[in-house]
Parts: sequence; C-alpha cells; structure tokens
Amino acid sequence: MFKFIGVVFGFIFLGFWGGLFGFFIGSFFDRMRAYGSGGMNPLQNAMRQAVFLETLFISMGKLAKADGHVSQDEIDHVEQFMQKLGMTADHRMQAIAWFKQGADQVFDIKPTYGKFMSVCGNTKDLKQVLLVYLIVMALADGHFHPAEEALLGEIAGYLGYDQATFKRLIEMVLNQSNFGGQANSAEALEGAYKALGVNKDSTDAEVKRAYRKLMSQYHPDKLMGQGVPEDMIAMATEQAKEIQLAYDLIKKSRNI
Repeated sequence: MFKFIGVVFGFIFLGFWGGLFGFFIGSFFDRMRAYGSGGMNPLQNAMRQAVFLETLFISMGKLAKADGHVSQDEIDHVEQFMQKLGMTADHRMQAIAWFKQGADQVFDIKPTYGKFMSVCGNTKDLKQVLLVYLIVMALADGHFHPAEEALLGEIAGYLGYDQATFKRLIEMVLNQSNFGGQANSAEALEGAYKALGVNKDSTDAEVKRAYRKLMSQYHPDKLMGQGVPEDMIAMATEQAKEIQLAYDLIKKSRNI
C-alpha cells in the first residue's frame, strides 16, 4: 500500500528518481506495518536461525576436538541436543555434517564466524548467547581444558569481544549456579557478585543495573526475535533463573 503511494507521488512530483525513492520509502513503511517498529521480517529471522545453528554445530565439533579427540560423552551431548531441538532426519544429517566439519583438525573456523557476523553481527544478545552456550558445553564434563579455553578465546575475538571481557564472561558463567542451597555462605555471596559481573563494593544501583541488563539479554521473546531457535530458549531460561537467584542472595545480604 505505502509502496504504491510512494511510487505515484514520487513520480508525479520528482519524475523517475522520485518514484524510485518513493518505492524505497514506501517499502520501509510497509515493513513497519507488517512487522511492527521493533519486529523482524520472518525471512530474516529464519536466516539468522539457520546461520546460528550452522555456526553452533560447527563450533561444537571444533570444541569437542580441541583437546585432541572427540569423547563419547561429547557425542552423546550433541545427540541429546539434536533430540531436544526435534530435528528431522534430514536436519540431523546436516547438523552431524556440520559437527564433523568442525571436528576436522584442518578446518579453519574463521570464515564460519565471518558469515555469522555478516548475518547476526548486529545483535549483541545473539552473539553472547552463542558464546555462553559454548562455554557451558565446554564445562559440561566438569573442567575447562586449556585448548578449549584457547579456542573459545579465539571465537570470542571473532565475535568482537576483547580478552578482558571474555574472561569476565567466563567468570560470570562459572558462577551462575548453585545459589539456592548456599544462602548463608560467604563463598556463595562472592560467586553471586561475580555472576552479575559486579563486586561487593558496587553500589546498590550498579548491582540492580547489572541484574536488569543480564535479565534483558536472556529474555525469551527478545532472543527469539533475534533468531535464537525456540528450543534453545530453555538454556537461556536456566541462566536467567541462576541470575535471579544470585541477585536475590545479594539483595538479602544488603537488606534491599
């Protein structure tokens, strides 16, 4: 509708170039009407989801092989993940192919992240969810292999994170757990501060601001709108629960 109006009025007042300009302006308003001012074209969203999953499975393969061999536990982890996503047989074959591609020692992962950044690079939350998920996967066996940490640091660089920010993110993920049963533990309180990326000397306002920022990053609707597959939202929801527990522990200790 707006596209047609823009072409007509643009052509009447400014000729051919006016009509062309009107076409682009009208197209913009048509998209606004169809998807809302904060919405996203479903085709763009689908493309982001596809690139996100490709990058994720390739990275999972690279991460699994980082210490020199792919363990059965890591294979089982990927299988469980695919089942959770409810993938069809064809999609499972594609995901396995991506995983094997990443697990090839001679495979260069850098172009994969070049593609990811060209499609998803303007969505900070999507980049962080990808990196956090890979950190969580690396920690699934209970320890952080130096080769895994080095690879994750390389990936963080491709995503635009400096090493200091990457280290803080690892510390936050490491500490975003087990607050529920340690309410009176000084160690748990210290971990709660680290989980929010603040410290005991931070003001109440700074703590609240860090908490709200993290909760916003893990909001399901926001993540789905940016391209995170719906079935992966569960991981973000779990992180949000741990962040809430950490914040509640800090609030209790400060009587706020």
